[in-house]
Amino acid sequence: MKVQCELCPKNCLIEPGQSGECRVRINIDGVLRTVVYGYPCSINIDPVEKKPLFHFLPGSPILSIATVGCNLHCENCQNWEISQANPEDGNISAYYCPPEKLVSLAKANKCPSLAYTYTDPVVYYEYTYDTAKLASEAGIRSVLVTAGYINEQPWKKLLEYVDAANIDLKGMTDDFYRQVCKATLKPVQQALILARAAGVHVEVTNLIIPTLNDGPEDIRRLARWVKVNLGGETPLHFSGFYPRYKMRNLPPTSLKTLETAREIALSEGLDYVYIGNLRSREGENTYCPGCKKLLIDRSGYTIIQNRLTNGRCPDCDKEIYGVWK
Repeated sequence: MKVQCELCPKNCLIEPGQSGECRVRINIDGVLRTVVYGYPCSINIDPVEKKPLFHFLPGSPILSIATVGCNLHCENCQNWEISQANPEDGNISAYYCPPEKLVSLAKANKCPSLAYTYTDPVVYYEYTYDTAKLASEAGIRSVLVTAGYINEQPWKKLLEYVDAANIDLKGMTDDFYRQVCKATLKPVQQALILARAAGVHVEVTNLIIPTLNDGPEDIRRLARWVKVNLGGETPLHFSGFYPRYKMRNLPPTSLKTLETAREIALSEGLDYVYIGNLRSREGENTYCPGCKKLLIDRSGYTIIQNRLTNGRCPDCDKEIYGVWK
C-alpha cells in the first residue's frame, strides 16, 4: 500500500519499501517510518555565532546535531556528503543517542541551547520535536537551522518548542528554487512568516551565488521582502558561495559582492545586516540602528566586546532585537 507523506510540500507518495525524496522517511509495510530517529551522524559543540545567530545568546556554546538526509537537493550544498546520503551508506552513526541523551549532553557540556543543523531538521522531524520538547522541560533552548521547506501544520506544532531559527531564504524567484534547490519559494516564505508570528527569534541567511542571485535587484527584492514581512529588525546574513558538489563551475563570491549586498540591504531599511564566510570587520559587528555606535565587536565567531546592557544600547537606550540572556 502506498503512503502519502505530509511533512513537506513535496508530499511524496511512497511505494512499499521505498523512501521519499529525503531518503530517510520510508514506507515499511504500509506505515511511514523515519529510519534516522535517535541516530545522529554528527554531534558537535559550536559557537552559536556559527549557526549563524548573532542576536541569540552571543558567545555561548551550542550542542549541534544532524542526521543524514534532506528534502532539498541544492546543487551547491556544502554538506552534501551527509545531506544527500542514504541511511545505509555508512554515514549514519552506530551510536544510538535518543532525545534524553542529547539533553543530558547539553547539560553536561554547559550548553544553554541545542541546534538541529548541518542537514535539515525538517527530515528528522520526530527526533527534533521530541528532543526540543524534552529540552524545553529541562531549561535548554532549541535552535533550528533550516531551509524552512515544510508544511504549515507540522511546522506550527514544532515551533511550540523552538526558541530561535536561522532560516535560509535562498533566492526570490520560483525559478531559482526549482533550478538550484529542486523546491519552491512560497512555502519557505510562509515558514518564515509563521516563525515570527509564533514568537520565535528569527534570523535569515541568503547565500549569494555568482550569476544566479547576486544582482543588485535580487538583493533589493530580498531585503524589501524581509522588512515588509518579518520586520526591519530581523537580522540578515549574506554568506559567500564556494564551489562545491554539483556547482564547481562557478567562482567563489567576492567580498566586494557581499559588501555591496550589505549596503543595499541597509539602504532598504534593515537594521542588522551581516557578512559570513569572508572576514569583514564591519560586516561581522553589531551596530545600534539608533545612534550607530558599535555594540558587539566580533572577530569571526569570537566576541571581542559586548556593550549591550540588558538588551539595550548603553549610549541611546534603544532596545536591540534579540535574546540576550
